[in-house]
Amino acid sequence: MHVTHSAAAPASDEISFDEFLKVDIRVGTIVAAEEFPQARNPAYKLQIDFGETIGVKKSCAQIVTNYPIDELPGRQVAAVVNFPPRQIGPAMSEVLTLGFADSEGEVVMFAPDVKVPDGARLF
Repeated sequence: MHVTHSAAAPASDEISFDEFLKVDIRVGTIVAAEEFPQARNPAYKLQIDFGETIGVKKSCAQIVTNYPIDELPGRQVAAVVNFPPRQIGPAMSEVLTLGFADSEGEVVMFAPDVKVPDGARLF
């Protein structure tokens, strides 16, 4: 499946509300971030705390351009937590951190504008 990240991309095919609910999007707090020089595209390896039920999960995120690594711990982010883990080079990514492309095509993370409990689900 090819996904277009541009604002000019047409809307995707219509889905049912039940299909949408199958995608489990949660908020978590980044607790650690490290450089990921082995990645094909510049990326960080993140550890994100999704609260007691889901716990801390790993994610590889191509957010280097817009986010200095030392500013990441403590930030809340949204992620899909029910995709199967995916091998990214030598690392395993357990969740998909969500973001939008800015005008330069670089990722801007999707996050609540007010702190919410880690593990809160998007609805």
